[in-house]
Amino acid sequence: MERLQHGFTLVELVVVIVILGILAATAIPKYASYTKEARISALNGLAGATRAAVSVVQGRYIALGTNATPVTMLDATTVAVSTGAAGGIPTDAAAGIATAVNSGGTFVYTPGTGTGTWDFQTAVATCNVTYNEATGVATVVSGGC
Repeated sequence: MERLQHGFTLVELVVVIVILGILAATAIPKYASYTKEARISALNGLAGATRAAVSVVQGRYIALGTNATPVTMLDATTVAVSTGAAGGIPTDAAAGIATAVNSGGTFVYTPGTGTGTWDFQTAVATCNVTYNEATGVATVVSGGC
């Protein structure tokens, strides 16, 4: 008479657990690497958007004449800008560059004294974009990503 088997043996379960452990040990480091790359890519995209916004606002400032402060964009938003020889560069205030760049809520902008910072919603230390009001330059800081 043949006996029917109902379930798995302990050896079979241990083998499956060992295989899953090996797969997890190789997948987790790759996932961490992908997370870092995704953060850096998002920061590079934001820095590019910031550079483009500076160019558009400064171009609008020049087109409207150097007395146009703040600059009124075509969508009726107003952007606070610098004046003088290097005029038209958005200020680091919320009414300046933060108005010119729409990050879609992915980043939080914090104005500073001449330099503002965009961080992720959940801030990651030394993983952000800084904006320099004097030059209009956006810099990616990715050391802690």
